[in-house]
Amino acid sequence: MTNTLLDCQNVSLSFGNVRALADVSLSLRQGEITALVGDNGAGKSTLVRCISGIHRPDSGHIIFEGEQADFHSPDDARRAGIETVHQNLALVEDLTVWQNLFLNRELVRGFGPIAFLDRRAMQTRAREMVSTLAVNVPAVKSRVRRLSGGQRQAVAICRAAGFSSRLVIMDEPTAALGVQETARVEELILRLRDEGHTVLLISHNFAQVMRLSDQVWVMRAGRCVGGRRTSEITGEEIVSLVTGAAGQ
Repeated sequence: MTNTLLDCQNVSLSFGNVRALADVSLSLRQGEITALVGDNGAGKSTLVRCISGIHRPDSGHIIFEGEQADFHSPDDARRAGIETVHQNLALVEDLTVWQNLFLNRELVRGFGPIAFLDRRAMQTRAREMVSTLAVNVPAVKSRVRRLSGGQRQAVAICRAAGFSSRLVIMDEPTAALGVQETARVEELILRLRDEGHTVLLISHNFAQVMRLSDQVWVMRAGRCVGGRRTSEITGEEIVSLVTGAAGQ
């Protein structure tokens, strides 16, 4: 039996009079790829922001590794082992690959109050991170501006997976990619799972969900309306749950 890594229990959140989340309950098993699907405005991104520390729920609980999570910021979530690859990737184009990998996590050396950036150590570690995941990325000294969409996505995934993360959240990781780059990123997602990471995948691509995920949760109008093991559901049934044409 696979252990539960994250458990959302009756999570609710409102923005003024708008009810963004209403008693959302779902769970993620350790070492699996869990897909979160739903139409635009279903509440997927809002739930992810709650899990990653951007928003705090009005009510309900988020249990991570058996303990209640009380994240006040994304830094709190990262320290707990939750990394998020946002759809906009949050990369700085004028910085190099290694600089982006260590952005806000710079390694320093020195004594007492005097410290210097340890560029050599960061470059060495960046090469290790990239080679471990077999990412199709040029030299770590390449500027992100020169990378393709798939290579940028790979850098963002590599950054998320490279710092002892227990959970990697991926928001539409292949939405803007071509067929070949999508295939490479999907291989990388599967490799993350094989290396022991738990992945939460937000995707509108139901074929991709069926290819990659072990579990599917469906959201509609701020509620979680169903969860199935991927092996026990079809793409057509997922569409029915998303649109409301089928009950739980």
